Order: sequence, then structure tokens, then C-alpha cells
Amino acid sequence: MTSDMQGKKLFYFIGGIVLVLIVWISAETMTQPGVVDLAGEFKEMAFYRNENNTGPVIRVYAVYTTDSLWSEMREYGDFMPHTKYGNTKVFFFTDEATTPDNVQGKEPYFKEEFQSSCIAKYEKTAMGEVRFTKYPFF
Repeated sequence: MTSDMQGKKLFYFIGGIVLVLIVWISAETMTQPGVVDLAGEFKEMAFYRNENNTGPVIRVYAVYTTDSLWSEMREYGDFMPHTKYGNTKVFFFTDEATTPDNVQGKEPYFKEEFQSSCIAKYEKTAMGEVRFTKYPFF
């Protein structure tokens, strides 16, 4: 066996390993769990993010959901973006007609007329602490 033949075998062996790694990494990337994997239906109706990129980033979401699956709502909140030292709030509503289509970055986050329709609030604080509150306005 010549060294040229051994070199080709080594080249194909390493190429095969690299190809397997690329396929594996691609498959892992494409199969990460996300909001679409949750049991309930979730529809983002309104979103606010402040323009401050040097200080705390504030995100507020109003989300319509078809059911009060508490664990799914909490998971939905976990999937939402969060910035270190920022704050993310997600308000959940089960009636699409009474879900706000506009939210703001400070209290009240939406018009008070929508508060009675809010069934849950998810918050991830600046220190990464998660708070999930059922019926936050009652």
C-alpha cells in the first residue's frame, strides 16, 4: 500500500467524520423546542421594547391563548427573549377580543379595561428571577 493511498483513506475518513458532525449539529439546531411545540395555542397580540440598549431592556407582551394551561404559559414565558439586567413581562388573555393590541413599558402596561380579561402574568426580573401569577389583577 502506497503512502498516497493511505493519505486518500485518511482524507476520506476525516471527511466522513466532519460530514457526520455537520449533519448532527444541523439536526440538533433544527429540532430545538420552541413556542410552536407547546400544547396550547399562543398568539402575540402586542409587544413593546424600549430603545435603550445601554441600560435595562424592558419587554412587554400581550398574548392571546386558547386555554388556561398554567405550565404551558410559564414555558411560553421562558421562551421569550430576556436580557441580563432587563425585564420581560408576558400578560396572557383567553379572549382575543379583549386582548390589548397596544402595550407600553411602564404601569399600567395596557388600558385598565383589559385587566379583567388577564388570566396570568409571567415576569423575568433583572436578576433572572421568574414570577408567575395567576389572575394578577384580582
